[in-house]
Amino acid sequence: MIAFVRGQVAAVTLSSAVLEVGGVGLELMCTPGTLATLRMGHQATLPTSMVVREDSLTLFGFLDDDEKSVFELVQTASGVGPKLAQAVLAVLSPDDLRRAVAGDDVKTLTRVSGIGQKGAQRIILELKDRIGTPGPGRHAGVPTGAAPWRDQVHQGLVGLGWSTRDAEQAVDAVAPEAGDAPDVGALLRAALRSLSKA
Repeated sequence: MIAFVRGQVAAVTLSSAVLEVGGVGLELMCTPGTLATLRMGHQATLPTSMVVREDSLTLFGFLDDDEKSVFELVQTASGVGPKLAQAVLAVLSPDDLRRAVAGDDVKTLTRVSGIGQKGAQRIILELKDRIGTPGPGRHAGVPTGAAPWRDQVHQGLVGLGWSTRDAEQAVDAVAPEAGDAPDVGALLRAALRSLSKA
């Protein structure tokens, strides 16, 4: 089991990062929020979870240990695999997920692509007693009045090699698509499309 990876960021794509560790490039599947914190050529330490399948070994990288433990816990719910668990964390912070489960908030869980009404109810039922409560020291989700997705998309574009000015223009271009529940991954892809057309 690989508990964490520390190394120089060699590449950042829309869904993964490559960290160079002892001359070997390890690809880690990450959420857009995690990818937005990485800078090419800089050192990074990411907690990891390895998923072993008959035909593959996949490393998932996380912002912190809390995100990693929630990723592993969510997979214990029926019908939830690593891809869906990662999709949950791309849309909801660990504490947002805890609040949704504690409050029987099916609507919040169905914002995640791949989770329907029944799937959300099953996740709530199976995780309610095990996921814990939001911690007082942790950030309480999206601050009102601010748009954290803008910063995440901007950082993601700069991390992919675009200039700050180009990144700002692309963020402004996709802002109308954000809506009430912005999908950072989708907005990052839309921003990249707008940059490739420019």
